Amino acid sequence: MKPILLAVIASFASSLLLPGQQPGETGLFTREQAEQGRALYAANACATCHGRELTGEPGPPLAGTAFARRWAGRPVGDLLTIQSTTMPPGKSASITPPQHAAIFAYILMRNGYAPGGSPLVADSPGLKTTMMRGDASAVTGRPGPEFVAGNAKSIAAGAGPTQSDLNDAAKSKRDWLYHNHDYAGGRYVAADQINASNAGRLQVVCAFQIGDNENFQTGPIVYQGTMYVTTPHATIAVDATNCKPKWRHTWQPLGQDVWITNRGVAIKEGKLVRGTSDGYLLELNAETGELIWARRAANTGLGETFTMSPLIFEDLILIGPAGSENGISGWVGAFRFSDGTPVWRFETVPGATEKGNKSWGNPNDIPLGGGSVWTPFTLDPAKGELYVAVTNPAPDLPGDQRPGDNLYTNSMVVLDVHTGKLLWHKQMVVNDSHDYDLTQVSPLFTASIQGHASSLVATVGKDGVMRTVDRNSREVIHRAAVTTVENSETPVTTKGVHACPGVLGGVEWNGPAFNPGTNMLYVGAVDWCATFKSSIDVKRIPGRIYMGGTVQSDKTSQGWITAVDASTGAVRWKYRSTRPVVGAVTTTAGGLVFGGELTGSFVALDARSGDVLYRFNTGGPIGAGIVTYELGDKQYVAVMSGRPSRFWTDQNPGAPTMFVFALP
Repeated sequence: MKPILLAVIASFASSLLLPGQQPGETGLFTREQAEQGRALYAANACATCHGRELTGEPGPPLAGTAFARRWAGRPVGDLLTIQSTTMPPGKSASITPPQHAAIFAYILMRNGYAPGGSPLVADSPGLKTTMMRGDASAVTGRPGPEFVAGNAKSIAAGAGPTQSDLNDAAKSKRDWLYHNHDYAGGRYVAADQINASNAGRLQVVCAFQIGDNENFQTGPIVYQGTMYVTTPHATIAVDATNCKPKWRHTWQPLGQDVWITNRGVAIKEGKLVRGTSDGYLLELNAETGELIWARRAANTGLGETFTMSPLIFEDLILIGPAGSENGISGWVGAFRFSDGTPVWRFETVPGATEKGNKSWGNPNDIPLGGGSVWTPFTLDPAKGELYVAVTNPAPDLPGDQRPGDNLYTNSMVVLDVHTGKLLWHKQMVVNDSHDYDLTQVSPLFTASIQGHASSLVATVGKDGVMRTVDRNSREVIHRAAVTTVENSETPVTTKGVHACPGVLGGVEWNGPAFNPGTNMLYVGAVDWCATFKSSIDVKRIPGRIYMGGTVQSDKTSQGWITAVDASTGAVRWKYRSTRPVVGAVTTTAGGLVFGGELTGSFVALDARSGDVLYRFNTGGPIGAGIVTYELGDKQYVAVMSGRPSRFWTDQNPGAPTMFVFALP
């Protein structure tokens, strides 16, 4: 899933002063309250993310100097609001308002502020009048330069892959050229050396420890024997047959990091392109890793950030920002492949800021937005049609405060790839109040519907339903639940609604695979319910989480890999995992489905029956890509394991590691 609620409490500098106060003085809390907060901090496992001494790792620190770049000049109460509505992630309602106040008092004391005579409460006047001290110009993060020229050597003449290679990537067994293998997003490879009869003999060929402790959700690509993987700040080239690293490029952020997650690169003509969490597009030399150029393309001050893999077509880079939960106004953009200059932009929520727009009612005059994009696009290069999954409206939970359809949220929008003009759309969830992003509009495929060959597209999202849409009639042909679905159409209220999937449920950032040999679609999903509550008073803090309520996830969860008949929508088999399934699913002509589990297991399943043919525990939860490719006379399978994010780890986060498998 997008990193919803990630990094919502930034590091906290010793800079909270009431007018006239000196450092070390405060009137906001008592010592007894702060000591209670110390115990609550430990009891609620806050240290597993923010550190015992509040210094961070793997999450943001709550003490230090970095906070000034994010919070300087804002009221102290804004930070308490974010803490009390989003922490712990998915469980904020498990801590009472007095307990949240005590934890916040502990944070203040740990930053050097002496206790006073009155306890901190939710409506303490000082929460509004006490400002975060620091450089006020850094409130939204001082923006970096618009353009950075690199020093990369010239690209070798004839370097690939070419546009023709990318157009025909679905036929390739050697390369994996796009996040979902090819423009159509099939996640299918016509390789059969590894098959249902011998998959049980798979062995580890090599492993490579990535060396970062940041979120690891990369969707690797492979070109002529080199694999390219990413972390939030690093881009790494590795030999795809023996795991030996070739080069590493590390981006030093020039602006404010927002959600620190990255899902991969795009490749064309000897160049790699990726986004960054501080809003830049980078172009690198694929042979050396040297920077060619960087261009600031997203506004992190508004809460925009890049987490998705770009798509390159002709001379265009296609990408859009994540950040619906920050209340951004989403968009899809095209940038020039040669230097990153903007070409066109499509606004995904054009009516959210228009007074009187029927699709976006606003009876309480609150800020509206959303419509971010954070998963791979799909492309029909022959028709020039770009398929985009647009996510949820904002604020997320109080649907009654934005009456109407809220277009184009939770919609598949189809754009002219050359101009950005809207060709058509299909909304899947109207007036969403559960954060039910549409996350995938893939694959594009052909199957027989009532005896006729039809051009189709599969869509899935966090509502846990796979819908297959006819690309010509633009109607939903069939739908299938791929996880538990209960009360999903019941509007969220201030009293609370228990619904399935929850805010972390359904299908996240890895979508379906289609196998033409079995005529089945395969998709992993999260089975995790939650109690949703909306707020009457909705407050937006610019660039910060803007849920408009709270979510309490259930204590138990599980996951599924489901096989769905592509012609009828009937569920053919289901594989159950004891943990949610967010890792990639890939299928082959060998009659296999490869999947990864948060248990750490890499599994090979029989594509027709779902039987487990092979299992290997990688030692860390799998939430990233699984790809297969042929080099020489050998088929390989690569699995990315470890630390998908703190939402998706249990006791052991693992370490980001690349494993490569093959037959003996």
